[in-house]
Amino acid sequence: MILRSSSLALITLLTPHAWAQAVPAPPTGSDSSAPPQSAKPFSVDVSLGIVSDYRFRGMSLSNRHPAFQPSLTVTHQSGLYASVWGSTLADNGGDDVEIDLVAGYAGQTGSISYGANATYYTYPGTSGLGYVELFGTLGTTVGPAIVNATMGYVPSQSSTGDRDNVYFGIDASTPLGDTPFTLLGSFGIEDGAFASAKRDWSLGIRADIGRFSAGMAYVGTARTGGDRLGNASAVASISCAF
Repeated sequence: MILRSSSLALITLLTPHAWAQAVPAPPTGSDSSAPPQSAKPFSVDVSLGIVSDYRFRGMSLSNRHPAFQPSLTVTHQSGLYASVWGSTLADNGGDDVEIDLVAGYAGQTGSISYGANATYYTYPGTSGLGYVELFGTLGTTVGPAIVNATMGYVPSQSSTGDRDNVYFGIDASTPLGDTPFTLLGSFGIEDGAFASAKRDWSLGIRADIGRFSAGMAYVGTARTGGDRLGNASAVASISCAF
């Protein structure tokens, strides 16, 4: 059984997958934390990605094997959005696929970005493993860097052993001059149904060229009870946005 506690810049951060991947998925718009403006009321973004190891909050969910990760996001000009995200993973007691359904809101006031969403994690072919997590995020700029703080809360549910779970993470990204490269870093703490004061961190670099993005990061954890799936290692990623 695999239980977890994990586009547009803020929308990506409000879904679990900004933390799931060792190298966050490339934004489909700019690095602004507000949804991109469009003359049309709705915009649709599709991304296809491959990672050398599906890491969620430092832990490998693909047993250190590569994973395919497609996503689809529909955003309204008001800031409301819905998305579907998927990944292959290690055997999960019946299937090797995860599909996450997300609905939320993202906005910005001055230099402060904010948002909230609800994410339902599903595992087709299994029974009793799906659960809901609620997210809230605040972000701002510090010089050329973008800094975001995210809190995820899993209410007590039968699939989590009737226990709740809390995750707090902070991440930052900064462009490296007039180059296509961005430096990325994150740190998180998780406690509750899925972990006991677990720590995770990542440090990496990403290159964005047109619709394509490629990255490399070093990802690690602490206080995982010696679980080898949390051992520190390098993780590569490549994706294409449509």
